[in-house]
Amino acid sequence: MSAPQIDMQRIPRHIAIIMDGNGRWAVRRGLPRTAGHQEGVETVKRITEEAVRLGVKYLTLYTFSTENWKRPKDEVDALMKLLRRYLKDCIKRSTKNNMCVRVLGDITPLEEDLKQSILELEEISKNNTGLHFQVALNYGSRDEMLRAIRNVAKEAKEGDLDPEQITEELFASQLDTRGIPDPDLLIRTSG
Repeated sequence: MSAPQIDMQRIPRHIAIIMDGNGRWAVRRGLPRTAGHQEGVETVKRITEEAVRLGVKYLTLYTFSTENWKRPKDEVDALMKLLRRYLKDCIKRSTKNNMCVRVLGDITPLEEDLKQSILELEEISKNNTGLHFQVALNYGSRDEMLRAIRNVAKEAKEGDLDPEQITEELFASQLDTRGIPDPDLLIRTSG
């Protein structure tokens, strides 16, 4: 039996997924919340492999929001431990699958080893030409907009920019999501 044919014209160009509900999934099964997060990491691996196989051009996963820092410390620590392991694995996967990986969000609050791993991953994968894989980490849309506005305001204050020159394009150039097309399909996994 041959593999089913894929209609490439029906494959979304950009799929975005809000990774939500992993902890609740685990609790419903009598497991610790961290087991749900670990299962989420395994799901991410499967999703990226399938996106590559299907020829999706852009995949954005919203994995850790700015609000997630409010979770209990032990849960945040467990998430950061999972992130450390995933980043090491992602370096190998990005090469194997020709993925260009970019992290969206403000990484400055992360521990130094995590920041270095992120920068290494982005550097190693920047010339890959397959799937453009964005991981939103310590990301919030309001936070992204505030950081963009602050950058534009700083340029204006320093005299490098006339406020009349501020356009939608200039603002968009300051966003984490610059250069990434809007999603064709947005999925929130919590149901």
